[in-house]
Amino acid sequence: MKDEKIPLIDCPIDYIFGEASGKILNEYGRFPCKIQCAVYAFMLQGTAKATLDITQYDFQKNDLIYLKPGSFFLVHNFSEDARLVYIVFSSDFVEKNAYGMRRLSVVPMQSFNPILHMNDEQAEVITMFSDLLNKSINCTPSMLSSERMVYVFNLIQQTYSELFATSDKRQAHSLDRKTEIYQEYNELVLQHYHEWHHVAEYAEALCITVPHLCSTIKSASGRTAGDIIVDAILMDAKAQLKITSLPIKEIAASLGFENVAFFNRFFKSHVGVTPKIYRNS
Repeated sequence: MKDEKIPLIDCPIDYIFGEASGKILNEYGRFPCKIQCAVYAFMLQGTAKATLDITQYDFQKNDLIYLKPGSFFLVHNFSEDARLVYIVFSSDFVEKNAYGMRRLSVVPMQSFNPILHMNDEQAEVITMFSDLLNKSINCTPSMLSSERMVYVFNLIQQTYSELFATSDKRQAHSLDRKTEIYQEYNELVLQHYHEWHHVAEYAEALCITVPHLCSTIKSASGRTAGDIIVDAILMDAKAQLKITSLPIKEIAASLGFENVAFFNRFFKSHVGVTPKIYRNS
């Protein structure tokens, strides 16, 4: 599947900084969306559940969250008292200024662990930084032009890199081969779900046996390897059905289904309704 099949949600200007409530954020729970921009968010209060790509996460106060360009995002629920601050960088801005991300290998780290929990002291610093950004952006004239925002962007990448390197999750996962295989499998699924529908294809790419891959994924995540493939296909299918007007036959083909009737059966068996009914609901 090519990205143009789904209109990617992007930032219309170089960056946007703001604050959002749980009520507003729950509006994103109607169906999956795919983003082209880069998003950093910090939970000021409340809790939430959301799926990033093919993994469901729980969010809480003091969590720092990253959505990388090309991510699928689906909100399940934000508590009524939830509140977060966010900064969004457009795809063009990221592309022009991503040299820092490549140098620090930030993107692989963020794929490994898109949520970092801050202690109270770290959270206070991030809150103060957010307040300073807000005042700098909204003063007249604004003190943060796009050129100056490049420094802020690089500072965020550097900070995330350092926080990730010292996080408890990173230290625990660095010694866990099962988790490494699980992460590698997830990355492969996100790259190939539109053409590889069978666990054996991923096992071959990872140079391990199917039974070993299946038992490892089950042990690391509590889910089956097959379920992860299905979830990726459905996430994309739902986004295309809701966001685009493409014929269902074209959507099926983009996801590796040469026979639209088989795609219809596959979709209904997992969602409970046909693609047509889902689109019109």
